[in-house]
Amino acid sequence: MWLLLAFVAIPLIEIALFIQVGGTIGLWPTLLIVLITAILGTWLVRTQGAMAIGNLQRSFSELDDPTEPLAHGAMILIAGALLLTPGFFTDAVGFALLMPPVRVAVFGYLRKRIHVKSFSMGSTSTHQTYTAQRPKSSQADVIDGEFTEVDPSKKPTHPPSGWTKH
Repeated sequence: MWLLLAFVAIPLIEIALFIQVGGTIGLWPTLLIVLITAILGTWLVRTQGAMAIGNLQRSFSELDDPTEPLAHGAMILIAGALLLTPGFFTDAVGFALLMPPVRVAVFGYLRKRIHVKSFSMGSTSTHQTYTAQRPKSSQADVIDGEFTEVDPSKKPTHPPSGWTKH
């Protein structure tokens, strides 16, 4: 029901704002404002999106809870979609979502309303034996593994599948 209301109310708000602003400052300045906010919003989304990806990578490398960086990245993505949508109301909401204090407040509100029953990183066995320390630089280039040599002169013992030519 809320989604239907949003799909009806937001275009009506945008149309009303376009009429008011266009009647006050004229058609071309109104269109110029919409174009400038789209360009400025795209630049801001790119810079803040890169920072959000950096924070997410840091939380993964330090084995921290990635919930907050993921939520910030999602809000930046939503802000980008709103800023590319022509309109004054969507631009205002998009620019608001690009401000970190607003994102923190929205995340706090959502965190109170969403209850997570369980959260785990990796399988149980690796989670118990893994240490968060990085390997020493001399051991960082060593890859441990097993291998067997396959004699290239042996022919396959299975019949051809029909998908390849033998």
